[in-house]
Amino acid sequence: MGWEYFRIEADSPEVLSGVVVITSKDTVQHQGISLTMEGSVNLQLSAKNVGVFEAFCNTAKPIQIINSTIEMVKPGKLPSGKTEIPFEFPLQMKGNKVLYETYHGVFVNIQYTLRCDMRRSLLAKDLTKTCEFIVHSLSQKGKLLPSPVDFTITPETLQNVKERASLPKFLIRGHLNSTNCVITQPLTGELVVESAEAAVKSIELQLVRVETCGCAEGYARDATEIQNIQIADGDVCRGLPIPIHMVFPRLFTCPTLETTNFKVEFEVNIVVLLHDDHLITENFPLKLCRISIAKQEK
Repeated sequence: MGWEYFRIEADSPEVLSGVVVITSKDTVQHQGISLTMEGSVNLQLSAKNVGVFEAFCNTAKPIQIINSTIEMVKPGKLPSGKTEIPFEFPLQMKGNKVLYETYHGVFVNIQYTLRCDMRRSLLAKDLTKTCEFIVHSLSQKGKLLPSPVDFTITPETLQNVKERASLPKFLIRGHLNSTNCVITQPLTGELVVESAEAAVKSIELQLVRVETCGCAEGYARDATEIQNIQIADGDVCRGLPIPIHMVFPRLFTCPTLETTNFKVEFEVNIVVLLHDDHLITENFPLKLCRISIAKQEK
């Protein structure tokens, strides 16, 4: 006997519905079938911060958002063959908790699961099947105002450079169409290498998540790479517009989030690698949100 599959559909923001399918060659005696819905935020500090905020480490328990159980079938028997049990499960948050969007990070993880349990007699092992379901936050009302950014990169504009005089001369211009981004739409823009004394090896777009965890005693802020996209390879033609186009990956991004105990923010780095391994990096903070395309076009 085994669980064939979960079929889950989000009919509305408040109800999760689907079908549990059970297949068996013979009649099955059971002590009840139940569904358990769980949702939580798991926080942790990076290795470099462990020991710094001991109070946080001692209190960094998962933040429960949802934890409820419904009885689907009372104790009895299931016939041989395939049995389908439809269900509707209301998304009821605990207390005043907020239904955050699903997000898989390094130090912040927001996850929702649905578990089906078939309890059986002492001589037979209980059966369990767990499936993750994805939660999208409700689309924000109103229209997102674009925030275009023009940039110019030269040796003089770079920060945290110790030996600026040793850098080859270069001039890079470009723009991002908006740093206020709809999470379902790509980040777009353009980059032009106007001049460069050294040959260009590569130009890349690097998407970074910035996760902050902590409590009243202090906060730990860690940046980690989500994805890296090469937009140019080799010594590009001077004055040639290079398109910037990056799709935000689902699960590893979410609308920009700020709460009492944690924050999830995003940035994009434009990285230009010159010969002699001179690395040029320009950073741009992003604000991600969820707005329906229909609302955005009006």
